[in-house]
Amino acid sequence: MRSALVLAIAGSLALAGCATTGAPSPVASSGEIPLERWQDLSRTLASDGFEGRAPGTPGEELTLAALADAFATAGLQPGNNGSWFQDVPLVEITGHSHAPLVVRGASGPAIALAFSDDWAGVTYREASEITLPASEIVFVGYGINAPEKGWNDYAGVDMRGNIALILVNDPDYASETLDGPFGGRAMTYYGRWTYKFEEAARQGAAAALIVHDTFPASYGWNVVQSGWTGPQSRARTADGGAGEALLNGWVQLEAARRIIAAAGQDPDALIEAARQPGFRAVPLGLTGATSFANTIRPYASRNVIGILPGRERPQEYVLHTAHWDHMGRCPANAAGDDICNGAIDNAVGTAALAALAEAHVKAGPTRRTQVFLAVTAEEAGLLGSEYYGANPVFPLEQTAGGLNIDALFVSGEARDVIAIGAGKSDLDDYLSQALATQGRRLSPDTAPQAGRYYRSDHFSLAKRGVPMLYLKSGIDLIDGGEEAGLAWGRGYDAVYHGPDDEFDENWDWRGAMRDLQLYFTLGRMLGDSADWPNWRAGDEFRQVRDAACAAARQGC
Repeated sequence: MRSALVLAIAGSLALAGCATTGAPSPVASSGEIPLERWQDLSRTLASDGFEGRAPGTPGEELTLAALADAFATAGLQPGNNGSWFQDVPLVEITGHSHAPLVVRGASGPAIALAFSDDWAGVTYREASEITLPASEIVFVGYGINAPEKGWNDYAGVDMRGNIALILVNDPDYASETLDGPFGGRAMTYYGRWTYKFEEAARQGAAAALIVHDTFPASYGWNVVQSGWTGPQSRARTADGGAGEALLNGWVQLEAARRIIAAAGQDPDALIEAARQPGFRAVPLGLTGATSFANTIRPYASRNVIGILPGRERPQEYVLHTAHWDHMGRCPANAAGDDICNGAIDNAVGTAALAALAEAHVKAGPTRRTQVFLAVTAEEAGLLGSEYYGANPVFPLEQTAGGLNIDALFVSGEARDVIAIGAGKSDLDDYLSQALATQGRRLSPDTAPQAGRYYRSDHFSLAKRGVPMLYLKSGIDLIDGGEEAGLAWGRGYDAVYHGPDDEFDENWDWRGAMRDLQLYFTLGRMLGDSADWPNWRAGDEFRQVRDAACAAARQGC
């Protein structure tokens, strides 16, 4: 994955409530990263005995014990009031017995859309039965309410009790450049399905249906079928999800076109209108109704937290994250192996967190406290980091920034690095200096429309205002150049989320070591700085950070 945005020039914006960054602290020297312990823990976490590290299984208990031991060996202190763990209550909701989604108008035949073939959907409510009564369908364009951009697809419409029909991605996704109100080809938070469902619920919608289109979604309908027709895990809430819509789901593009045409509208014209500033939602004069049953299974998991207390400002924090979980058992390969070991994703990254912690301990405390957070249930939808974000052990307004590790490549040494989230925050200035010490460069994203910044654990903190960076290994390998790097990536793509993502004794760790050194340097710079990085002006997370800082008694 490659960032589409270049590093911005350091600035000092002084908006209400937030101190902003000036020059970052001097660049730290290299850390003493324990390669053998990193390799050993990676091998252990990816072994068959851990059964793919699925939350709620014996593999979780083995993983938690291994990580607590690794954090203690590294010299960290337990991070949650004397405990290594933060309990994360989860619930699995499995829908079944789905009725068709029936669309009716004042005249003409009803349209019956078949579950899985034409539409797919779930509920986030802990309810044994879901009945969506005949509810008006409102085409809300891209379903975006972005005050900082002067864009509100919900302006002037009351969505309470209605169904929101929503286009996938952002209004300017088809751009060939990165210019546009929503970053052009680069997807923003507003283009992610998670945001669209959240905003529809805030608007009071009874249901939200996103129109699937392969290119702007960046995956085919088969991904929707596999991901939205089976068990769904969620972080439990006090109200059992009562604040969520009854139904969140997807509808095939051609099915959506049939719905719009049945309303007497031109689908192409309506979709084009939604791309223009000033678009207003269009009630279609149609209703939709469906029902299904659910099996509810509450279960629990845990995050793992260790800290290196700061020597001068221990109530200020630098956050390091990685997810310890993987898929557990999965469809078997040709050899009959059905364990998804998740070696690259993310045993190597989780073990890197422990190795990074040991390097920081050896270097001594920074002025700020360093927090090492291994989160659960990333593969189920960033649930462990989401729970931490909603229930932070350390106040987010006192967290200066953070760095996320997910799927480091052991492909050899690279001349470049990829920063998911470059161009969004003042962390760019730190990264620019740190890269210069390694003589490396930043590479651009070849698929910015995929919205990768919104698909790993840093996002759970970013959307709550904490500036976060997510570094990926480069592709311009010293041995073989970009051709070799891309070939390695294709090989990894072939085993991603499958039983062949296993630990390999022949991996080349040189590049991963340089990547982890980069994480170390950034962590030291943030830890010793007195500044508070913020999001760039106009970024979708700037307002929430400013509001949090304005209300804070301590911190930014």
